[in-house]
Amino acid sequence: MLLDGKRSVLKTHYDILSVKEDADYEEIHANYKRAALKSHPDKTRATTEASEIQHESLETFLVVQKAWEILSDSKTRGIYDRELRDSRRDTETAEDVSLEEMMVEEAGEVLELFYECRCGDYFSIDSVELGEMGYSLGRDESKIFIRRRDSIPATVILPCGSCSLKIRLTITTGS
Repeated sequence: MLLDGKRSVLKTHYDILSVKEDADYEEIHANYKRAALKSHPDKTRATTEASEIQHESLETFLVVQKAWEILSDSKTRGIYDRELRDSRRDTETAEDVSLEEMMVEEAGEVLELFYECRCGDYFSIDSVELGEMGYSLGRDESKIFIRRRDSIPATVILPCGSCSLKIRLTITTGS
């Protein structure tokens, strides 16, 4: 998952299927089957009655299906990989940061995460923004944690508040 300076959310097909970019066909297929079964509308309809949850499940299933269509074919996967590499060149980052390296500040019910930039300003993201991405940010004693129904890791690109630098925040739900 990628969050750029304009705060738009993008997920790679690899993120969706929870595989590394160098995964082979068998691993992609196995993870596709797992994700499709987990999000299939017929499967979730039996366990939930809320139409909003069913709608989310259908959207998730369609996204999983699209990722499989792209990654299962070597030609479309090659094109997708080239486009992904090109897009990453456009988002150069100063450094990679983990959740544990971020400073936490409470602002009412909102938790804000900060990381100091070389220029003296900060890179930041808050629990509301993470919530929009499907992550739940919380605090237990002195430790912060992130939860998500599916345990898909994410990469978030955060711009500095003053200069042109960006960092890549790696989020794992085990953090």
